[in-house]
Amino acid sequence: MKLSGFDSSASALTAQRLRMDVISSNIANAETTRASYVNGEYVPYRRKEVVFEPDQPSFSDILSSKLDGTNANTSASGVRVTEIREDSTPFKQVYNPTHPDADANGMVSMPNVDILKEMVDMISATRSYEANVTALNASKSMFTKSLEIGR
Repeated sequence: MKLSGFDSSASALTAQRLRMDVISSNIANAETTRASYVNGEYVPYRRKEVVFEPDQPSFSDILSSKLDGTNANTSASGVRVTEIREDSTPFKQVYNPTHPDADANGMVSMPNVDILKEMVDMISATRSYEANVTALNASKSMFTKSLEIGR
């Protein structure tokens, strides 16, 4: 038996948890000017973002179910993370001539992390997580009530 309500909520919980982890990493590295070493120079941390897409069955799964005559559930059942990509916005330039990574003009390349944006994203991810927990609990309650009817 396939419990698509549980599967949808579970996939969303997993995706939002990963999103919160990535946001936490962005906040933790908001001041990291030496995240990687490229071409003989240190490069600041680059903000990361999570990309979601609906978790849909493949064409071959749909074709197989139709050819077999089975009515397998071939609709979308949740969400999945397709990638964690780096934000391509330019680094912030901050004047700080005493910083060890300052150039000849006293400018320091800082990560492209905006704490305010990260906090808004974190609140959004938290609210989505809470909504999916509520949906999961509602599905569980309905499933339990339907079992009680049969008694």
